[in-house]
Amino acid sequence: MEIKIHSMREKNYANKHVLLRLDINAPIDQKTKRIVNQSRLEKSVPTLNYLLDQGARVAIIAHQGDTLDYQNLIPLEEHAEILSELTGHEISYIDDVCGPSACKAFEEVEAGKAVILGNLRYLTEEVSSFEAAVPLTAKEMTETWLVRQLAPIADAYVNDAFSAAHRSAPSMVAFQELLPTAAGDLLFQEHEALSKVLHHAQKPSSFILGGAKISDAFGMIEQVLSSGTADSILTCGVTGVIFVMAQGYSPGKKYEEWLASRKLLDFVPQAKTYLEKYGDRILVPVDLAYPQDGERKEIKVSDLPLDDGNFIDIGQETIALYREEILKAKTIFLNGPPGVYEQEGFEVGSRSIYEAVYESEGYSVLGGGDSVTAAGKFISLDKVSYVCTAGGAMVRFMTGKKLPLITAMENANK
Repeated sequence: MEIKIHSMREKNYANKHVLLRLDINAPIDQKTKRIVNQSRLEKSVPTLNYLLDQGARVAIIAHQGDTLDYQNLIPLEEHAEILSELTGHEISYIDDVCGPSACKAFEEVEAGKAVILGNLRYLTEEVSSFEAAVPLTAKEMTETWLVRQLAPIADAYVNDAFSAAHRSAPSMVAFQELLPTAAGDLLFQEHEALSKVLHHAQKPSSFILGGAKISDAFGMIEQVLSSGTADSILTCGVTGVIFVMAQGYSPGKKYEEWLASRKLLDFVPQAKTYLEKYGDRILVPVDLAYPQDGERKEIKVSDLPLDDGNFIDIGQETIALYREEILKAKTIFLNGPPGVYEQEGFEVGSRSIYEAVYESEGYSVLGGGDSVTAAGKFISLDKVSYVCTAGGAMVRFMTGKKLPLITAMENANK
């Protein structure tokens, strides 16, 4: 599915002040507050180098963390250090988003150099909860402080933040109203890879949906099954247990209380509807793994409930079933690891599933922060057809909904 957006490679940015929106939001070690996965930063390098090699004067705006993951809301100083190493260009940092110091730094940045401005999530209008509470049009967002301060300095705006494309925030959709606009390389690559899965998937196609954020999985199941995009969905992680419950099994008191505390039991009726509607196209775990006395134990779903069970991985029979499905697939899409891969003894499901993806000859796309981090632990990502930086944007895209960023960029093109 082609998008009508200008590429930055159509433009000459020599000596121009370019405002560059990246998504370099990275996983953080909670003890050290240091970045533990650089994949998004690495994927931003081609766009950044193109601008700097042309002699552009670049100010990078980006976010790290949010109200929903406040523990990751930190300054972007380390991001600047990493990007300096990756690009070979001087990239400085100033801990001011769009105040006088940030504006001065943008105005004075030299040709062929860049400055990262302070974390966008320091601003009220840039946090996710604001978008839900105060829905503004792109034109209305031109009156926000961020846009009023930075737009007059910039000669052009470049966006390469597809992984934040589902966000209708000033930094994502408002500058297009005022400035000559183009997209970076990564935006086109991400859109093309996901379009290939959603609109041009070779058959059979399998979707592997795991992880703990089950709203992502439930956000796309109906669309990809009803449209025929997915021939099978392999459920695992918390999503898998919800579907086990939809089959009529109770995992046990401890696990149900955990689900209830997170309001996840609300998904069970929806899962039941999907099973009734799509039958054997949805594969559900037949056994689960749980810790007991420091060891990995497995139980067949037919032997549930287990009142003290804490199910954090799929079992061996499920692994064998899913491996067979993956190896015969021509298109594979994976979002969310099958289990708690960080815990010793419970990385088995994730390792096995990722190894099957690695061995497959099909076109494979991995997406979501945890999915990519887990994959990097068990396989060489070079064998994966495409590693997507997006999480929420990817989920929304796979539902067939138009992304706010794409709308804004296409409007700018007009």
